[in-house]
Amino acid sequence: MARAGATRSPGPEPPRRRGRQRYVEKDGRCNVQQGNVREPGRYLTDLFTTLADLQWRLSLLFFVLAYALTWLFFGAIWWLVAYGRGDLEHLGDAAWTPCVNNLNGFVAAFLFSIETETTIGYGHRVITDQCPEGIALLLLQAILGSMVNAFMVGCMFVKISQPNKRAATLVFSSHAVVSLRDGRLCLMFRVGDLRSSHIVEASIRAKLIRSRQTLEGEFIPLHQTDLSVGFDTGDDRLFLVSPLVISHEIDAASPFWEASRRALERDDFEIVVILEGMVEATGMTCQARSSYLVDEVLWGHRFTSVLTLEDGFYEVDYASFHQTFEVPTPSCSARELAEAAARLDAHLYWSIPSRLDEKVEEEGAGEGAGGEAGADKEQNGCLPPPESESKV
Repeated sequence: MARAGATRSPGPEPPRRRGRQRYVEKDGRCNVQQGNVREPGRYLTDLFTTLADLQWRLSLLFFVLAYALTWLFFGAIWWLVAYGRGDLEHLGDAAWTPCVNNLNGFVAAFLFSIETETTIGYGHRVITDQCPEGIALLLLQAILGSMVNAFMVGCMFVKISQPNKRAATLVFSSHAVVSLRDGRLCLMFRVGDLRSSHIVEASIRAKLIRSRQTLEGEFIPLHQTDLSVGFDTGDDRLFLVSPLVISHEIDAASPFWEASRRALERDDFEIVVILEGMVEATGMTCQARSSYLVDEVLWGHRFTSVLTLEDGFYEVDYASFHQTFEVPTPSCSARELAEAAARLDAHLYWSIPSRLDEKVEEEGAGEGAGGEAGADKEQNGCLPPPESESKV
């Protein structure tokens, strides 16, 4: 028996819900790493894309090494040509015609290689016409140098003008909301463009990422399901001049059809939203991504308006872009809401008599037996009462 005043030891705390690992980060980065790639040589088959995908410090390092190694390689060949012809042994001989004038060592050969490939031509070191192997080497270096220039400049241009930098100015709301629109439950989020140059042919998609198990017992850890955001009606094609609220109507085809507020909070899923379009300034395709976890979906909320009419123009207040406010929203599922609305419509249809029914009833009370016979007929879509059926 416990003594009075003794404190009871607290019981074990309930296990906390483990946070879901994001499939797509809020900034659009896919949280997937490729491991155990058995054929790394496949990356070299598409070397241009591999170099464009490198980090900036690695790209700059490769850029510098490509030119430096090319200059060193051809500089060494020019020195070997001069050494093989004996030019280095007749440096002070005026009667000797070297392959390259004033090439007296490896440093001079390296500088001549730089002048040749970059077409600087200072005029101090010049190739002579008495060296056919030097002429062939000059042509080879000029051709290969042009190829190196085209390849490296192209890589740097693509690296600088990558359209994913444009996606940094395409913003998504920090939360998604669930509320009523025209009497139907809808899942909504907001998108906006911070730049004055717009996204052309913009379109929006949404994917539900959730684990599922098939009837055969197969477990699919990251099953993707489309969420309709207006593909059938064309509402998925956006004119993104001002922020827009994208709506997914929770109907019978929606995976949230039977999800109530409590069931949604206990569920484990991720909603990935994808905005695509062409950059107006460059014509390149751009894609921006974001995602929403379960705790980032607010039930019974609506987005605050960000658009106001000023003197001669509309102004967007991005300070309120992520703000929401609570609105009355039923906690039941969309299916239960639709069934309740159908029962209410049926009750109203059968309980409210029309004027025609009232008129027929008055005529039946005045005419007596003749009125009883007339009451056997259908009255504005209503069935005759059971009494008239027995008399007939």
